[in-house]
Amino acid sequence: MSGIMRNNSPADGGAEDIDGAHARGNADEDRLDTPRVTATRNYDAGTMESLVHETLALVGENPGREGLLRTPHRVAKAYEFLTQGYTMDIETLLNNAIFEERYDEMVIVKDIDFFSLCEHHMLPFFGKAHIAYIPNGKIVGLSKLPRIVDMFARRLQVQERMTQQIAETIQRHLQPQGVAVVTEASHMCMMMRGVEKQNSSTTASAMLGVFKHQMETRNEFMNLIGRRLH
Repeated sequence: MSGIMRNNSPADGGAEDIDGAHARGNADEDRLDTPRVTATRNYDAGTMESLVHETLALVGENPGREGLLRTPHRVAKAYEFLTQGYTMDIETLLNNAIFEERYDEMVIVKDIDFFSLCEHHMLPFFGKAHIAYIPNGKIVGLSKLPRIVDMFARRLQVQERMTQQIAETIQRHLQPQGVAVVTEASHMCMMMRGVEKQNSSTTASAMLGVFKHQMETRNEFMNLIGRRLH
């Protein structure tokens, strides 16, 4: 991953317990081949409802009691929404909102809320993303940057790969002088299970172009979003 990844957990080493797995290897392969158009999927809500019904019984609940009667339906609808990023089309998302413009100073959209699902435990992680780019003759409609965040957040993810995918997608379609993305998140897989560190947070960054190669530009970005990475 370009840039810096820091975990602010008070636990020794600050590493997430993922039962021996870590987001290396496959994460690197995935992020280097971000598809221009994501593949379609066959989301079978009926099968999902049946599996949720079975899961309720396996954890010791009674799927037939009043409070759980529609839970399988609700969960199926929730996962359909929370994983819709798999079917989002980047060209449709951008909707031709890239414009020729003679502007070459930094553009920043910060404090973009996002919610995602950890691919190791399928528990939520959530936080804020901060995005900057320096145009090279083209700018993009500002609302498209949060939509790109949602495109990669609404799927099973790791924060490091998501951060890199956002940066690479902006770089590919705008071809700016550089792109910087910083994400800050709380991970429920660290907060409610495993090490159980409720006050931990994780910061990941991806720096491309001038943000990667020019410390002054990178520092300006970090100052403008009010953050420090060491």
